Amino acid sequence: MLSLHKTIRNQKQMKKKLKNALAKRRHGKSSGADQAPENPNAPRITNDTVAAHREEVLSSARKYIYPLQHSKHRIVLVTTSIIIAGIIGLLSYCIIALYRLNSSSAFLYRVTQVVPFPVAKAGTNYVAYENYLFELRHYIYFYENQQKLDFNTEAGKQQLEDYKKRALTKVINDAYVKQLAAKNHVSVSGQEVEDEVTLLRRQNRLGGSEQAYEDALKQNFGWSPDDFKRVIKQRLLEQKVVSKLDTTTHKNAEAALAELKAGADFAAVAAKYSDDQASKGNGGDFGFVIDKTNRDLSPITTDALFQLKTGQISDIVNTGYALEIYKVTEVTGDKVKAAHITFTFKDINSYINDFKDKHKARAYITP
Repeated sequence: MLSLHKTIRNQKQMKKKLKNALAKRRHGKSSGADQAPENPNAPRITNDTVAAHREEVLSSARKYIYPLQHSKHRIVLVTTSIIIAGIIGLLSYCIIALYRLNSSSAFLYRVTQVVPFPVAKAGTNYVAYENYLFELRHYIYFYENQQKLDFNTEAGKQQLEDYKKRALTKVINDAYVKQLAAKNHVSVSGQEVEDEVTLLRRQNRLGGSEQAYEDALKQNFGWSPDDFKRVIKQRLLEQKVVSKLDTTTHKNAEAALAELKAGADFAAVAAKYSDDQASKGNGGDFGFVIDKTNRDLSPITTDALFQLKTGQISDIVNTGYALEIYKVTEVTGDKVKAAHITFTFKDINSYINDFKDKHKARAYITP
């Protein structure tokens, strides 16, 4: 009986110990979920080791950053290669079209305004292809729109080929004129160009209003006002170069003016000095009544005549192509009758050809 009682007590004690053990086990799992057990191999970060640990973290991140930077570099390289290939392709097309096909299309003209392709070399200076196309295109525009010339016909093709040669010769000569101007310290100011345009417009030769002026340039030559000023500037430069170099003509005009001031008869002086064979035999008389819009005379001549009174003699007037001395013989309202003594300048080619002999030209196209 005593043995049975002892056995029961031992069983109760065993159950209690087992219950406590299970309770401790459950408590241990719950604490592990909230707090991970300490890793004895984890690095300890202190003030002394923080820089080293930061570099370790950054070096681990770089393996993800470098591939992205490499992709950006590839994009830049590919884009640059495409742009370069496009530029090379465009330049190749332009070179073939300009130098082999002699194309004068609007697209190529715009390209030559940006890229300074040479059409020739005059001495040591290159001649821009744009200058050649500028001359050629306004010629084509004028004859197609004003003269209704068909350049697709045999006659039209031949005329175009002839003008291509003339246009090339002109732009080469223009380059020589600029070199002669630089050598002789001759220049044309913007104000001189504006004055010339104003004179033309004042005599109603280019339309009265601004719009009429622009329309006249566009309809006749396909020019803008700036294009027209460009033509005027080159013409004035050529005239000023000739005037500077042709000292003989200036001396003749000064001699004639001196005789007139000394009291010599105008008709007699005209017969002696004038280069105008049509008028020197009749006292230098123009032979017709002149008004301000007369297109048979230069605007400079007309302007000078209408500043004189009856019987008055002018000083020497440079019209660009000649020196003139005028005498008004009659004034009737807004019209005059007059006589003149002309001293014609030498042709610009006489100076250009001498310059060409020393500084040879070379054309890069064969029109």
